[in-house]
Amino acid sequence: MKLYITTLLLAGTLLASCSGEKTADKDTDSSKTEKKDKENGLELSPEQMKSVGIETGPIEQKNLDAVVKANGQLAVPPQNKADVSILSGGIIGNINVLEGQQVHKGQVLATIKNQDLLKLQQDYLAAKNNFTYVQAEYDRQTQLKAAGAGTGKSFQASEATYNAERSKLTGYESQLQQLGISPGRINNGHIVSQFPVLSPISGTVGTITANTGAFVQPGTSIMEVVDNSKIHCDLTVFEKDLMSVKVGQKVNFQLTNQDNQVITGVINGVNKSFENESKGVVVHAVINNKAHQNLIPGMYVTALISTGSKLMPAVPVDAVIRSEGKQYIFVTTTHAQDGKTIFTKTEVTTGVTELGYIQITPLTALPANVQIATKGAFYLQSKAAGGAEEE
Repeated sequence: MKLYITTLLLAGTLLASCSGEKTADKDTDSSKTEKKDKENGLELSPEQMKSVGIETGPIEQKNLDAVVKANGQLAVPPQNKADVSILSGGIIGNINVLEGQQVHKGQVLATIKNQDLLKLQQDYLAAKNNFTYVQAEYDRQTQLKAAGAGTGKSFQASEATYNAERSKLTGYESQLQQLGISPGRINNGHIVSQFPVLSPISGTVGTITANTGAFVQPGTSIMEVVDNSKIHCDLTVFEKDLMSVKVGQKVNFQLTNQDNQVITGVINGVNKSFENESKGVVVHAVINNKAHQNLIPGMYVTALISTGSKLMPAVPVDAVIRSEGKQYIFVTTTHAQDGKTIFTKTEVTTGVTELGYIQITPLTALPANVQIATKGAFYLQSKAAGGAEEE
């Protein structure tokens, strides 16, 4: 009886040992298979792919609108921005405008008091009266010469005096007109002790740099006037992209400090010299501001210049997934034995997006006619991320 029980115990031990070895072998094979699957990518059967909506297809060649990205800022042409300068020094009597005020060309912006102005007007009146006498003498000598009664010498002397006095009078009139004073009003007895400062263009008053009562030297700018109706954009295009940029191309501008507002424009000029040592060339673009947005010179913009359609490798937008600041597609291969499809994540860079397609450039060379996941890439990414966490 004791021998029978011992035999049964030995048999049970042997069976347990064999069973444990088989289980360990099975677990090892399963672990190897799982590891192999993770090394080769994600394996899905046709039924699994259909249930989650995964579709595959080739990397296509699409005609997409190529763009050149450039940065710059808004500016106005030189003829649309004016410094209001003083021709003759003096004390500011009045400033008639405020910063931001709209003004028109010829409007009085300020007045300048100048004691020398009185002497200029006196000299003008003296020259005017003297010219009246000289002109009468010249007319008399002309008549005598025509009648053959005068001498040539007297006529020549009166003619020379007439021309000299006329030039002097014209000079005084020009000085008064430059100061904004009408010579006709002075002839009627309106002597002034101050002259107006007139706006050279129509626009908006900018920074005013002087105060009432301040003395200003000749040539000093006391304010500026800017006409924003002709505002344009100066973009910096670097040497590698310069050959693609031409006059007439469309531009989309994004105002970086204005809630990323987008406006359109057209390239109307390309400089022919580099700016400093940046190896960049300034490109000028006219802005289409039909919405009358508040555009101010100096605003920074990011622009996309459309350089024309170009045949380039592209995939549907949904085929590209983003992870940890990088972009990927899933390349497929098929098991001949079980018919399962393996999806391998491959890093790419992207470019133009148009009509539901996005340009891609794989970082590693891919075989010709390679197939990728065109739909369901997000599911594959989620499954891959879940598998990595599980591992």
